[in-house]
Amino acid sequence: MLDASSVRAWCALALEALGRGREEIDAVNVFPVADGDTGTNLYLTVESAAQAVDAVYGAFAADGAGSGAVVEPAVADVLRAMAHGALIGARGNSGTILAELLRGLTGAVVADPASGAGELLAIALRRGADAARAAVEHPVEGTMLTVADAAAAAAGRSGAGDAARVARAAYDGAREALAATTGQLDVLRRAGVVDAGGLGLVAVLGTLADALSGAARPTELRLEGPAGRGTGARRTAARHDDGGDVACPVPGGGGPAYEVIYLLEAGDDAVTRLRPRLDALGDSLVVVGGDGLWRVHVHVDDAGAAVEAGVEAGRPYRIQITHLPAGDAAAAPRGDSGGGPEGRAVVAVVPGDGLAALCAEAGAGVVTVREGEPPASGELAEAMRRTGAREVVLLPNDAELRHTAAVAVEEARASGVRAALIPTRAAVQGLAALAVHDPGRRFDEDVVSMTAAAGATRHAELAVAEQDAWTTAGICRPGDVLGVVEGDVAVVGTDLAETAEAVLDRMLAGGGELVTLVLGPDLPPGFGARLEAHVRSGHLAVDTVVYEGGSQSAPLLIGVE
Repeated sequence: MLDASSVRAWCALALEALGRGREEIDAVNVFPVADGDTGTNLYLTVESAAQAVDAVYGAFAADGAGSGAVVEPAVADVLRAMAHGALIGARGNSGTILAELLRGLTGAVVADPASGAGELLAIALRRGADAARAAVEHPVEGTMLTVADAAAAAAGRSGAGDAARVARAAYDGAREALAATTGQLDVLRRAGVVDAGGLGLVAVLGTLADALSGAARPTELRLEGPAGRGTGARRTAARHDDGGDVACPVPGGGGPAYEVIYLLEAGDDAVTRLRPRLDALGDSLVVVGGDGLWRVHVHVDDAGAAVEAGVEAGRPYRIQITHLPAGDAAAAPRGDSGGGPEGRAVVAVVPGDGLAALCAEAGAGVVTVREGEPPASGELAEAMRRTGAREVVLLPNDAELRHTAAVAVEEARASGVRAALIPTRAAVQGLAALAVHDPGRRFDEDVVSMTAAAGATRHAELAVAEQDAWTTAGICRPGDVLGVVEGDVAVVGTDLAETAEAVLDRMLAGGGELVTLVLGPDLPPGFGARLEAHVRSGHLAVDTVVYEGGSQSAPLLIGVE
């Protein structure tokens, strides 16, 4: 039956199967572009789900410590953790759709626990397939959605009873549907491959059957027939956004310039209004989740507009903006090289949605962070890899991320990417580095130039004190405004604008040619103009640029070059 231990085993087996098969899945990822990352995206999504399940077990084990009793969490708790973990960690189109499928499956099991094991699983698979299809704005047949539908239909025909038998029927139905995807989409037919997202889903369903049967190792990911033989041959493909599973414009049309992904805290009505707005901006729109938390994925030409739409709907965070390489999305026939990664890219870690859009418009891939939730090295390495570039420069923009960023760069290098870390300690240093970035220069020269620009930029920010404390500038009280220069408190004041002016005067006393101001969302109207006038009145030769930073943690970021 489907109990907590079998769900945990399913996650572990699925992670193992996708880990072993992700290169083969990546290799057949050709629709709508040959981006070669569907297997990786599914692996990272399931990894997040498995970690969430392990965390539930860890909490129950801690509660039962010392009692001698074996504490087992409820299946509903484990399923909810799996679905939530998948939602939080979903990557690309394929991972986003899988997260919604798991969420639909979970909802069915939790809502009707009294049904027989086999009947309940069949209902859950149908609910999951329907939820996944509903999440995609413009579904197309011959994709991951088709495979999910076929699996659910086969499970429904298998009859009630043993859950393992129902899961095996779903797996067999999925394999049959997957083999047919080659003939359902022209791009798959030309390449002679099956849909990559569907192939990953077959692996996940196979391990569900394995877990319910008590198998210790996952079923080998292998297909029969012409389409299946392609999974054993490695294709080199130009990496792009994962799209091996969701409808996009007809290949060859160029496509949007950016992939935008974020988590969104918003109500149902706000998300209903958000969908048509994002759909009008681009394509590949997938919105999954519920109960106030959503994962949004879309391809657009105006990344800022996509983020702004999220801000108006609720609170977006963990924003990822990837600059998508141009080119025909049609796949080369099997055996062709497909081109391989080319060019140079920059990946920047930024604290706000406004900065994310600004960096994306400058051509950088972006990873946004929330205060207290730093990205892991694997997340940064994945962002570097997703650029599809042969050479990648990473801007951590935070002194505390330097070690994490260094590990990410080493991971990227291990995968064949020529990577460099510029030790930027603040977002304004990253902006300075981006301003002089020139992909036409030799890689080493570009890195040196960007490093020099970042190093020549002094940085500061305003913060609001939360408690009484001693600082290097004296005692502060709750609500006081702190001017933090290069990591040390230099000014303690009571007014945001006056404190900012004092910080600017202190920084410009040592010279400077350009002041950069990045404004937070809650500053009063005219705040930036006041500071710009202040700089102009006392330092005629200094230029000032003002940017809207969006939902960053600091009210104001300051850079002086």
